[in-house]
Amino acid sequence: MVNRSFADQLSTVVDLFLVHLRSEKHLSPNTCDSYQRDLNKLVGFVADCRVAQWDDVSEREIRAFVAEVHREGLSGKSIQRCLSAIRSFYQYMAIIGRVSHNPAQGVRAPKVGRSLPETLDVDQLGQLLSFPVTDAISSRDKAMMELVYSSGLRVSELISLNIHDIDFRDASLVVTGKGRKMRMLPVGRVALKAVGGWVKCRTVWADYTENALFISKSGKRLTVRSAQQRFDHWAKVMHTQGKVYPHRLRHSFASHMLESSSDLRAVQELLGHEDISTTQIYTHLDFQHLMDVYEKAHPRAQKKND
Repeated sequence: MVNRSFADQLSTVVDLFLVHLRSEKHLSPNTCDSYQRDLNKLVGFVADCRVAQWDDVSEREIRAFVAEVHREGLSGKSIQRCLSAIRSFYQYMAIIGRVSHNPAQGVRAPKVGRSLPETLDVDQLGQLLSFPVTDAISSRDKAMMELVYSSGLRVSELISLNIHDIDFRDASLVVTGKGRKMRMLPVGRVALKAVGGWVKCRTVWADYTENALFISKSGKRLTVRSAQQRFDHWAKVMHTQGKVYPHRLRHSFASHMLESSSDLRAVQELLGHEDISTTQIYTHLDFQHLMDVYEKAHPRAQKKND
């Protein structure tokens, strides 16, 4: 049972931190929601330990907190994210003079294996994106899917696009990524044609005051959830193997670009990754593909039946 008096005292600074993230750091709503969930868990745990001040929390409490959420089934990756939120929170409190130390600094999450991203090969993507355009909805969906695969967009970047963010003459677009960082991306010929077709259909639904490129029938900006559902819809219609979601097309874009160019730095820039180590996972994916080809093709690598 959470000690409410302690929890209320602790939550006051958390609320200030969340305002700071939204108004000054300009983090996305999804990121802010994740920080809030993680810190609320910590508030409950610390309050149960009868600690009323954040400066009284030691590394021992943070380690105990990590152990508890791990026992409850939180994955190593989620715990890493949680610890990152706690460290950022303590850095903020140090700046405003509320604490003198960061107890999460030396705490590490349980090690987790890094899973390779799921991708579609070129033939699978060709089949998925071959659905016919018969109305405004299919035109919009075709444009969204082609654009994600053409330019490697995150779904949040896709739905945040405005009508004037695409330059048809230069075949480029300006996208606002994580941390409100802007980058210019090329748009392929097929995607540009699909978006051009959708822009003509868009006028049927759009109010003149709506700037969003991708809108619903009601004329309002499409939500992340709605975009995800549309990708899933067409995957089922086109009988695509496995679950299809926007990030799978982004992964496919990165993998195919790296296979063809081997230019890791360029792919990093296109994806908007701050750290190149994030992009390097696609080199592992590429190597796994090479291993599969090798094992199937090399006469002394082929497995024989006993």
